[in-house]
Amino acid sequence: MKASDIILKKIVVGGMKANCYIFGDSKTKEVFIIDPGGEFKKIKAIIEKNGLKVKSIINTHGHIDHISANRYLNFPIWIHREDADFLGEPNKNLSSLVGFKLKSPNATRLLDEGDVLEIGSLSVEVIHTPGHTPGSICLRSDGLLFTGDILFYKGIGRSDFPHGSEEMLLDSLKNKVLTHSDDTLVYPGHGPSTTIGAEKKDNPFL
Repeated sequence: MKASDIILKKIVVGGMKANCYIFGDSKTKEVFIIDPGGEFKKIKAIIEKNGLKVKSIINTHGHIDHISANRYLNFPIWIHREDADFLGEPNKNLSSLVGFKLKSPNATRLLDEGDVLEIGSLSVEVIHTPGHTPGSICLRSDGLLFTGDILFYKGIGRSDFPHGSEEMLLDSLKNKVLTHSDDTLVYPGHGPSTTIGAEKKDNPFL
């Protein structure tokens, strides 16, 4: 896959500065919106300015800073089945902790480990990586890995929120994330991009 074949735009959104990604096929202009965590007008402006055709929203997990704009974007919502109830439950999606009760529309598709999601001529594979939440996922596409909140530049995801598990998070990192080649580009849920090799070498949590 050449860089010219893909659309990949990062938009930093919301008070928690989550990374929302618009990813898809440059020829067909079909895209996924990955983790629209706020500032829906900014997201919509990029979609409209570039004439993009949104196939769906994909939430890598169900926390407030990754789902907040779901309700303002009229597109199908896909999330792993084990986080589906987070969308409508403020105690699970953590919105109740910050003083309001966020309820996203329900998912239109429940994702599972190994699902292959087609977008134009590209494909994206779902990797179930529980630990941050029960239904946390990474999304893999030909040398790219969207890691949600499990792996960051010189950091890893928290497991101390309700329904998190440090044991599961570390197992997901060891057996499903760090098994990728060192040159795999990592696009995390917060902060700058990195590579698997750089994190193996310099990430103090690994």
